[in-house]
Amino acid sequence: MIYSVKVLAPVAAAFLIAACGGTANSEETEAGSAAISGEYKADQKHRYITFHYLHQGYSRPFLRWRDWDATLNWNAEDATASSVSVTIDASSIDSGVDEFDGHLRGDKFFDVENHPVITFESTSLTTTDENTGTMTGDLTIKGITKPVTLNVTMNRASFSERNKQYKIGFSAKGTVKRSDFGVDLYAPVVSDEVDLVIETEFEMSAE
Repeated sequence: MIYSVKVLAPVAAAFLIAACGGTANSEETEAGSAAISGEYKADQKHRYITFHYLHQGYSRPFLRWRDWDATLNWNAEDATASSVSVTIDASSIDSGVDEFDGHLRGDKFFDVENHPVITFESTSLTTTDENTGTMTGDLTIKGITKPVTLNVTMNRASFSERNKQYKIGFSAKGTVKRSDFGVDLYAPVVSDEVDLVIETEFEMSAE
């Protein structure tokens, strides 16, 4: 069986998430800018942190965390001055197999009894073009903190007249080594490298 990952975080962290410049593919309304500066929260109905790894060379299972939250402090004038914070309930790991989920929560993997929370805090953002960039941050799993870098795309920024909310949507990908966080049981039979795929919509009320 397997192990598992790091987020984000990246986390991660998160996922988490954020920060590329520009507002391409956005729409503006009389309500104001498509992506005004401010604090945005992850839309609980539209946010996903998933990861996958190579299982003994046979397949690449996809897992996720069901319960997590993230805050984006968006700077519309300078995207690189934005930041992201992600908090994950480690016990919410979901492989689709109950027995395996129990193993992942145990002390040989995420040890959720002693380390119930996984966190990601961005430390820097760099834009690569109008809507893409890289985000580096500190991912903490089982009390171990390591830097993780994600490639980020801002998909859309707009104002929703229906919900009276500003929304920004991001996609992010990155790779981490589970051995960096003490979650390396069965490596290298089960790959040490874990690929993260994060999809997140952030929203801020206009009221």
